[in-house]
Amino acid sequence: METDDRIKNALEHTELIRAPQQTLATFGSSVVDYYVVTELVGNISVVRDGKVFAEKPKIVTPAYLVNVEGFSEQARRYIAMMAREHPHDSGIFYRYKNEPKGMNVVSEPIMQVISKLKSQIEEEHNPLSTIIRGVEELWDVSLLMFIYELTTKSVRTNLAEFNRRGFLDMDAGGVPQGARDYIEELFEQASRDVSRAPELVVELNRWGLFPEYQDRFFALFRRK
Repeated sequence: METDDRIKNALEHTELIRAPQQTLATFGSSVVDYYVVTELVGNISVVRDGKVFAEKPKIVTPAYLVNVEGFSEQARRYIAMMAREHPHDSGIFYRYKNEPKGMNVVSEPIMQVISKLKSQIEEEHNPLSTIIRGVEELWDVSLLMFIYELTTKSVRTNLAEFNRRGFLDMDAGGVPQGARDYIEELFEQASRDVSRAPELVVELNRWGLFPEYQDRFFALFRRK
C-alpha cells in the first residue's frame, strides 16, 4: 500500500513541460528524446536524458495477445477473457525500449534548468523531443506516465490510418489484413536472411497460422 501511495504521489506531481510536436509514426518506428528534470534539494536539480524507441505499431486482436509473452498472470487472464468475448476486435500493440543516456546534477533552480532545456530543444528542431518534470525518487514512473499518454494520443491517429488503408479488414479466419501484410514482410526478410526465420515462426504461431504457411516456411531452408 505504501508503494502504491508513492506511485500515486509521483503521478500527481508529474508535469509534461514540453510535449512532442507529433504523434508516433503509424508505418514506422519513432525515437523520442526525453529529459526528465527533478528537484533534489533546494536549488539542486537533476537532469536525466535518454531515448525511447517505439517500434512500428502492430495490429493485433485479443486472440493474438494471448500468445504474447511479457504480461503478468493477471493481465493474461484479462486478455484471455477478452479473447473469448471479442476474439476478432482489432487493436494496436506498441512496444518500447528505454535507452538512458546520462544523469547530471545541476546547481540551479529547477525552473531555470527547464528554461535552458526549452531553448536547447527549440534550436535542435526535433519534433519528438520532450521535457518532463518528475519526482526524484520515482523519476522512471514519471517517464512511464508520459509514454502512456503519448500512446493514448497516438492510437486514434494510427487506427484511423490503418483503417483508411484497409489494414483492419478481417479475413474469414479473423486475421486482419495488416497482420497478413506483416507476415509477408517477415517472409521477404527471411528469404534474404534465414536468421530472421525464428521471428517469423513466433508471429505465425501467435496468429495460429503456422499450419497454413508451414510448406512455404520450410521451403525457405530447402533453397539454401
